[in-house]
This record gives sequence, C-alpha cells and structure tokens, in this order.
Amino acid sequence: MAGHKISALDIPRNAAVVVLTGAGVSAESGIATFRDSGGLWEQHRVEDVATHEGFVKNPELVWRFYSLRRKDALRVHPNPAHYAIAALEEYLADKGSFTLITQNVDGLHRRAGNKNVLEIHGSLFKTKCDNPRCPASETPFDDETADYDALPKCEKCGGLLRPDIVWFGEQLDRVTEAKAMHAVGECEIFLTIGTSGVVWPVAGYSRLAYELGARTITANLEPPANVQNYREVYLGKAGEVVPMLLANVLND
Repeated sequence: MAGHKISALDIPRNAAVVVLTGAGVSAESGIATFRDSGGLWEQHRVEDVATHEGFVKNPELVWRFYSLRRKDALRVHPNPAHYAIAALEEYLADKGSFTLITQNVDGLHRRAGNKNVLEIHGSLFKTKCDNPRCPASETPFDDETADYDALPKCEKCGGLLRPDIVWFGEQLDRVTEAKAMHAVGECEIFLTIGTSGVVWPVAGYSRLAYELGARTITANLEPPANVQNYREVYLGKAGEVVPMLLANVLND
C-alpha cells in the first residue's frame, strides 16, 4: 500500500500523546536490528543469548554478548528522529501529557532528552538478580558498566546478576506494562515509529488505541503487520519522516 503524503501533524499543546518506537528508530543511529541479514544475532543462536535457558547454560557467553551490545550503544548517537520525539515531550510538558513506550534497549531516547520513557523490553544499562527468591530480582538498578572481568554477583544474595532485558519466552515487567496500557488507554494521539507490528503484546497497543477512538499514526519503512489499526500511514526512514511530521513542534 502507498502511504499518506507526508506533512506536518497538527498536535495541540494540550493533547494526550503516546509514542511507541521500535528498532527502525535505532537502526538509523547504527544499531543493528534483530531482522538485519547481517545483524547482531548472526553469530549466535537466539536461544543461546536471548533466552533464560541460554543464560543458565552459559552466563559467560550471554554477558560477553550484552557487554558488546552496551559498547555498541555507547558508540553511537541519537538521530533526528530521537531529537524530534524529545522535542514533542517538551512541547506537551505544560498543558498536555506525553508517554514514550520503546521496544529499544539502547538508551538513545534518554540521551536525546526524553524523560517519561517506558523501556518495555528492558535496558542494556540495567541489571537485576537472577534469583527469583531474592528481593533484588524485582528491583533493577542502573549499571553503566560496559564490561566485566568476572560474572557480576548480587550484593544481597550472592546470585548471578543478569541483564535487565526481556528475553524470548519471558513476560513483560508487570508495572511497566500496566503504565503503558494506562497511557495507551488515555491517549488522543498514538504514534508508532519504526515498528514492525509483529512483537506481542506490544503490537496490540495500536488496536486498543484505535478501538478507543485515538488518532492512530504510524511511520515506518514499510506498512507494519498491523497496518489495519492505523488511520494514517507514513512511509520512509524515521530520521527523515519524523522531523517532517513534527515540524510544527520543532519550529514552535
């Protein structure tokens, strides 16, 4: 399908806005995506580095893998799409409401200036205890360390720390998901950027927003799998399309 002609969106200052971002936003900063033919998963089976079973089997491999991903994330910079989204949050700060839900774990949105960010799939820069009986397992803490000489241990119980990433087969953090669902349920404008629309349960947020009457908008290289949930579809690179869509915000 052909997308709509790209023009600046009219976003009132008192609007309730939710932005959902996916790998397509980070890709333009140089972060390899899961679906890249030459992507960061190429030399490792997903089962080995992105499942809890893989972590239990070989925690050294998993920590080496995520240490490399942290270094890669610190090496790149936010792109124009990141900065436009940060400007939108500032634009709505006085009279409206803004929530950014991101599937990306690289921290680029925060570096661009966003504050109200729900990292729905976790963060490369947070760790938590892997022991489910340890209180620290449910309270991830910031950890900016980019590499480890030895496997990091929990200070409370001595168990292994793990990256605070939602791996395949795991549930989303309940508190974070509840906040995301509440924001989607209350929003007037729901904008997704760089998402394929195939990763559940996040892919269902657009249906909820659509059914509740929100103005649903997507910007992506190609129509997402759940394109039927969007009233407006804009095709192109996030770093080019998003600043155009948010031109009124950027020029305010």
